Formats: sequence, structure tokens, C-alpha cells
Amino acid sequence: IAYQREQYLEHKYVKGGVKNMDVFAAIQRRRSIRKYLPKEVEEEKLKRILEAARLAPSAKNRQEWRFVVVKDRDKREELVREASPHQPFMLSAPIIIVAYTMDNSYVMKCGVPAHYIDIAIALSHIHLQAVEEGLGTCWIGSFDQDGAKRVLGLPKEAEVVQLMTLGYPAEEPPPRPRLPLEEIVRII
Repeated sequence: IAYQREQYLEHKYVKGGVKNMDVFAAIQRRRSIRKYLPKEVEEEKLKRILEAARLAPSAKNRQEWRFVVVKDRDKREELVREASPHQPFMLSAPIIIVAYTMDNSYVMKCGVPAHYIDIAIALSHIHLQAVEEGLGTCWIGSFDQDGAKRVLGLPKEAEVVQLMTLGYPAEEPPPRPRLPLEEIVRII
């Protein structure tokens, strides 16, 4: 354990060996992007983004999430046509990430299936790391699960939870209105 801690403390991300963004700044800058530049995402950026998801916490460290990174233009077209035809903007993104699970069995004591929360946490990591990398994303919750599974060749028992577009933004949407903190938080 001591060795692992030393490795962690020496890691380039912890020591600041790469550019680091204030997390709060990334949260403030993030937007849902629906227009993308026709530019490929560099492999090293994509790898860091996916690594951010891999490092996300999960209930009982179950790590139920699985991801399909769809880069192929024909496959993206088929995915949008079969799973989300009402959202053609998705085709402008060079990548669509499909988040799914093969294990939706664990229900937390509060009664909520853990995989929904765990996948949302992992996708939040993807979203914020994408901002750090100068990229944009858009969460896609309106899709046909069976269509997505069919296009991607996922087994019947897979549960597709979320889609997410990823790429270089071709737009800078203004901030959306947010409720005041006093309206959403109660401190007792």
C-alpha cells in the first residue's frame, strides 16, 4: 500500500506535470455542445478522457460501466438512424460514446439501482475532462435502447444507459439560467 501511495504521489497528474485546470473553472465553462468542428479528437486526449471515466468511483467499487467509442462515420450514422433519429446534430460529432452495463443487479439500500448513478459519475468525469482538453460533449438520454444494442452488437442482457457526443465545439452557447443556491440548498 505504501508503494502504491508513493506511485500515486509521483504520478505526473498529481505533481502537476501536465496543464491542470481548476475543477470549478471546468464546471463553469462546460456546456452542452450540439455543433462540432469536422476535426478528429487526438488519441492521447481521448485516452485521458476515457481514463478519467475509469478512475470514477462506483458503489462497492463494482465498476459496472462499459463504453463503446463510436468513431466510424458509417456506424455513427447507423446509430443515430436506429437509436436517436430525432437528434441529427449528433452526426456532427466525430465521436459518440455509448455507456452501458452488463450488470444491473446491485440495488443500493436506498432502493436505487447503483449502475445508473455510477455511470452518471463516470460520464461526468468524461464531461469535465473533455472541457479540460478543449472539447465539448452533450449528454443524450433520449434514444432507443434496443436500436443502440442492435447497431453495436451488444447482447440482449446489456442495458444502455446513456449516449454522449464528443468533439471540438463549433459553438459557444451562453450559460443557461440556474436557480439560486438558496433555492436548492437547505443547511441544517
